[in-house]
Amino acid sequence: MLYFKTAGESHGKCLIAIVEGFPAGVLIDEAVINSEMKRRQGGLGRGGRMQIEEDRVEILSGIRKNITLGSPICLMIKNRDFKIDELPAVTRPRPGHADLAGVIKYNQKDARNILERASARETAARVAVGALVKILLSQFGIDVFGYVRGVGGINSDKFLGDISVGRDIREKSPMYCVDREIEAKIVERIKETSEKGDSLGGIIEVIAHGLPIGLGNHTQWDLRLDARLAGALMSVQAIKGVEVGLGCDVANKFGSEVHDEIFYEKSAKNKLLTGGFKRITNNAGGIEGGISNGEPIVVRAYMKPIPTLMKPLRSVDFLTKEPITATYERSDVCAVPAASVVCEAMVAFEISRAFLEKFGGDSLDEVKRNYEGYVSNI
Repeated sequence: MLYFKTAGESHGKCLIAIVEGFPAGVLIDEAVINSEMKRRQGGLGRGGRMQIEEDRVEILSGIRKNITLGSPICLMIKNRDFKIDELPAVTRPRPGHADLAGVIKYNQKDARNILERASARETAARVAVGALVKILLSQFGIDVFGYVRGVGGINSDKFLGDISVGRDIREKSPMYCVDREIEAKIVERIKETSEKGDSLGGIIEVIAHGLPIGLGNHTQWDLRLDARLAGALMSVQAIKGVEVGLGCDVANKFGSEVHDEIFYEKSAKNKLLTGGFKRITNNAGGIEGGISNGEPIVVRAYMKPIPTLMKPLRSVDFLTKEPITATYERSDVCAVPAASVVCEAMVAFEISRAFLEKFGGDSLDEVKRNYEGYVSNI
């Protein structure tokens, strides 16, 4: 069973991720992981913390001579901004943050003991894990691509048909968009919002290409692939909604407008993955009955504006009970581009987990034999 756990605080010594169940024999290029770490730190709207940190991964275990061993992999990202014991106590909880609920739950008198772990700084470790599993998925021609669909109500309706084209556009975009028409408007919206001391959320889309029919399971609620992807994305800080395929819009249409008709083509390009069955539309987002159907998986995550504001909202000091304004912690105006990298990582991880459940083995060679046997049977 592929699994990972993270540890560490926002201003602690480091962040740690431990990955279990990763097969032996996979060549790991550390530069690929560090490239993803750098991408998470980019995007217009980021705060001062990103000028301090220079995230790089240090592999502590599970990999020797750049080859995975099958044992637990431990990844460390050091915090340059290590000062947790010097920081002042926080008693003014921020609306929209874990501050107040966490203080009451854990019987604390300082919200610093909550916010340091609740912080989205933790996602740096998740991105490292995501980069690791994407190296594994690439062995099987699976590509996971995340990008910004919209920010602050300025949204694109552009259909992304080719990931390689989208990646070229995204890498040149300060907002990690693939729609150049909306980018300038988003940049202007962020600048205006920064001047007002406010924050912005947005929409992130993640697409996974190259999956065979059969990942996930219809037999139990917690094995359904769409449910697992939704849970993985909802675990990302500030994500408040998730859609698969056509998403919420299915409630407004007739069944004849929603369901993807099935066709057969003996010489179909993706015959190896689908047995020749194909769809003209992909309203289901590549998943039916909790199982991948061979079409690209398409999921969307909706991110709320960050709750730390330069012009804080009203709150209450939880020790004195006096009305005050909330604490201001150094933060971003818009972290949607960074969140798109995190969402991509979480989708890649959940797909990898389902993939290894289906084709798992102790080594890459064994996984390949299982996979090749299955697709040849298709």
